[in-house]
Amino acid sequence: MTRIAIAKGDGIGPEIVEATLSILRASGAEIQMDYVDIGEKVYLNGNSSGIDAAAWEIIRKNKIFLKGPVTTPQGGGYKSINVSTRKFLGLYANVRPCVSHYPFIETKHPEMNVVIVRENEEDLYAGIEHQQTDEVIQCLKLISRPGCEKIVRYAFEYALQNNKKKVTCFTKDNIMKQTDGMFRQVFNEIGNEYPDIEKEHWIVDIGAAKLADTPECFEAIVMQNLYGDILSDVAAQITGSVGLGGSANIGESCAMFEAIHGSAPTIAGQDVANPSGLIHGAIMMLNHIGQAPAAEKIHNAWLKTIEDGVHTQDIYKPGKSSILVGTKAFASAVINNLGLKPSILQPVSYTGSSALKLPKYVRKPQKTKELKGIDLFFHWTGNSPDALAAKLKTIETAGIELSMITNRGIKVWPGGFPETFCTDHWRCRFMPARDTFIDQRKIIGLFLTATLAGLEVIKSENLYAFDGVDAFSLGQGQ
Repeated sequence: MTRIAIAKGDGIGPEIVEATLSILRASGAEIQMDYVDIGEKVYLNGNSSGIDAAAWEIIRKNKIFLKGPVTTPQGGGYKSINVSTRKFLGLYANVRPCVSHYPFIETKHPEMNVVIVRENEEDLYAGIEHQQTDEVIQCLKLISRPGCEKIVRYAFEYALQNNKKKVTCFTKDNIMKQTDGMFRQVFNEIGNEYPDIEKEHWIVDIGAAKLADTPECFEAIVMQNLYGDILSDVAAQITGSVGLGGSANIGESCAMFEAIHGSAPTIAGQDVANPSGLIHGAIMMLNHIGQAPAAEKIHNAWLKTIEDGVHTQDIYKPGKSSILVGTKAFASAVINNLGLKPSILQPVSYTGSSALKLPKYVRKPQKTKELKGIDLFFHWTGNSPDALAAKLKTIETAGIELSMITNRGIKVWPGGFPETFCTDHWRCRFMPARDTFIDQRKIIGLFLTATLAGLEVIKSENLYAFDGVDAFSLGQGQ
């Protein structure tokens, strides 16, 4: 018997949670349920995280969390429960299978069967943002070596367990050569440990186009957080409805299961929502906790229900569907089909399914780190890069010289174009002259000299080489 934490959530959440639990009870799944309150009610009681200490205690104790969709109130100050839960519990892998059920659910892609394996803790979802000038706000994209290794290895292990013959990596490493470049490098390194699985890489934009056009070309796709968030919704929708998609969030000790979709408050309380997404989340949960027979029974009953044409409004099509039903009636139809299998759709078999056991991350030997220069970012309202360069030339000190100015990443000095539009946010690179060196004391001196000259430094980034390889981007056009 496994104890799980359950949150009904907001909007359609209570309806689809109850529908899913009725199926779990009827299936004979060996679970005990502890309910927790999260979401809109908790937010509006003054808790900006939407989840209180008592709920955290139950979730952390049970380790398994089945969650209905949550409404985050409009306005500033409210943190996403999904993001917070994933990060606090170390749920680094978001797994979203996207499968077509043609001809019973209308889709342009009848052969589609792809899983999106999305990194869940890093990337732009670190949520570190700062307004630095009147015109420019930054958002930091943070990618770590451990984060890359864990999600890539999970994708290959998932492929092995689920008989996937190919794993694809999507990045934008032609532009973000450091962050996305490391993700692709790790994919290549770990992929070499799986010689029987085909590996391929796509730039994310053309890869997304290929996924939308011919998804049957993919089996498992591993991506960073933002790309995976967007494209897993796209993939789910082109199977026939985003409402069908289930989602697993997997960590080393805890796991959370949910539907892909949101709380849909406009249809709440009307008994029209499709509970299939959460049903699939619950199926993934049962597999994770080692109850594959119950997972298989529910999934095959769900397939039989779809095959019988018992459809909710989001997938109902006259001439293809046999009956339009609501949330409760759909759950009842699945319960009536427990123990049965589809006759046209491919039945599922979950023999041997269980939580993946991955090795712990092992930190690599520390590299030799060399300070090569510094980028200083200035808030300056002038328009002429040459005029700014003339000011910065006056603060050069101890052999540290201005080498480049960029604006929004574009090199505007030396040799910039007058057609380039410039904001009030300037990156100015200082490098040591030949036969000199740079250290933290010289950087502090540069800061002080710039301040005394009336220039506002808003940010700095040290420029390093690791084991002799420069680990910082050039200016566009440099």
